[in-house]
Amino acid sequence: MKHITTSLRTRFIAATSLLLCGLTGAGAQTPHAIDHSQGYKTMSMKEDLAHRSPHIHWPAGFDPERADLFSHNDLIINASCSRVWTHIIDAKRWPIWYPNSKEVEIQGGAPVLQDGMVFRWTTFGLTIESKVHEYVLNQRLGWYGYAPGSKPSFYHSWYLEPKGTMCHVVMDEAGIGKDAAGLRQSDETLMHRGHDLWLATLKWVAEAKQ
Repeated sequence: MKHITTSLRTRFIAATSLLLCGLTGAGAQTPHAIDHSQGYKTMSMKEDLAHRSPHIHWPAGFDPERADLFSHNDLIINASCSRVWTHIIDAKRWPIWYPNSKEVEIQGGAPVLQDGMVFRWTTFGLTIESKVHEYVLNQRLGWYGYAPGSKPSFYHSWYLEPKGTMCHVVMDEAGIGKDAAGLRQSDETLMHRGHDLWLATLKWVAEAKQ
């Protein structure tokens, strides 16, 4: 089983590396809901704000229009929203299929994310703590992100919308403060690219045969 899991993760990393490097370099034009079989275009923060979802419930202090950093990503996945949801809340298994996540630990020993739950993990090379703020089964998940012991500086949201037998998955995130501003100055599209990778691998794992 360990060998199979390692092999699967290796395949994901290789494929998603092609998505981030090869397809971006190809400069393919894509629709708003990205079809990763055709490549994608990395958007600026201004473009992401123009495409932001009107369905996200933003907590006080995280209005995207006033944020220091913002990214919007969305994708149609050929699977039910309930199936997609199971992969999103199973945070401890993210590192198996999403290479930008490591060492996910849910405090309290719960098997999956639930309302009000706190978890620690490493992403974009940083160890952060997150607390679930919004939880609506098979539809909405939102959490604060922050350095352990500090105030929330990011808010990450998921919104799942059924489209027939498929699921439209929206991922919006807003960052405030010096860390978010510094990231925007050094690499404005880093968060967008990382989230594109997350959706691409989520699509892969959700559409895989059981």
